[in-house]
Amino acid sequence: MPAPKKLIKEIKSVKELLTQGNVLLNLTIQDLNFKKEKFDWPNIKLANTTFLGCDMDDETELLLRKKGAIIYPKIVGLPYNPYRKSLYTWDELMKGFDAKNDKTLDLKIYNHYMSFKNSGDINEALCERIHDHATDDALYDIVGMGEDGMTQKKCVGIMGGHSILRNDPSFEKVAIMAKILTEKGYLILSGGGPGIMEAANLGAYLAGKTEAQLKEAIEILKLAPTDKDENFVKQSEKIREMYPTGADNIAIPTWFYGHEPSNLFATGIAKYFSNAIREDVLLAIALHGIVYAPGSAGTVEEIFTDAAQEHYASFGWISPMIFFGKKFWSEDSKVYQLVEHLSEGRKYNDMLTISDDINEIVKFIEAHPPVKG
Repeated sequence: MPAPKKLIKEIKSVKELLTQGNVLLNLTIQDLNFKKEKFDWPNIKLANTTFLGCDMDDETELLLRKKGAIIYPKIVGLPYNPYRKSLYTWDELMKGFDAKNDKTLDLKIYNHYMSFKNSGDINEALCERIHDHATDDALYDIVGMGEDGMTQKKCVGIMGGHSILRNDPSFEKVAIMAKILTEKGYLILSGGGPGIMEAANLGAYLAGKTEAQLKEAIEILKLAPTDKDENFVKQSEKIREMYPTGADNIAIPTWFYGHEPSNLFATGIAKYFSNAIREDVLLAIALHGIVYAPGSAGTVEEIFTDAAQEHYASFGWISPMIFFGKKFWSEDSKVYQLVEHLSEGRKYNDMLTISDDINEIVKFIEAHPPVKG
């Protein structure tokens, strides 16, 4: 979904707020602590000014409301912050992970979400929607979403089955592909989980390293090939210890599908409550193409959601749809033939390809930048 024209300026730091002087017009001020900062509120002019989840004493809140400010108060008792200003990190979500005694923030949020999932509680629903909007906003800031719906970063999504094992040949191929694309200036996006998604984030994370170093990392991961293995995360941590920093890449998972720990290799995690919003946003920003590796129902759903958006140019742009795995997509499932048939006479017909060669796929993405719909 293209970012709307920003008539309202967002303020996410005290330093930025101070540059506004005593005139705070047409601003949304998000998650700041005014108990620690002194402002001359009686002499500050407000108009069309909103405060989201800011800490302030009662006297300040009363004064601001009298001046016409709209205040969304800090909400206590939640395991998540609806007004957060940035994406999650793996360390934030998964600190304290233990396969037998998990005490992570990720699990706490998931359990909270599940306790309200079918309750119809309006306050929880509103908090979740505010949280997901804040996630949208943080993600758009990173990719540089423009008013025309195009991103400044060249985003490529890599989708596929979460059940693909680390010792599956496609895991290594996808990781190498993601590494090459990142080194060519693309920002890799994945669904954030294990399988193909982990391969994508891993390859992107190790961009700039040698292919031999990437393969060595995969050999370490293979010692715990499935996410059901109790050492699954520990093997990933070994890679992070070897390479504490990596190239930027994004994971976009959801609590909707359950507590599936995000892989360790995404440098930013845009985790959503709503799977529908999450999928829509992922497709909206992966405008330089999506690579579909073999997967099950979830991947097929994403393919046809993407095809519908390409068919109608829903976001104003036509983007490549790349099918990795000729036998799987053409012979076993025949999904490729159906999408190809649907695209006949449409612009996105020229944006389709199917291949088993990762270098061919990279060249196709480079040769087929997004075009106006």
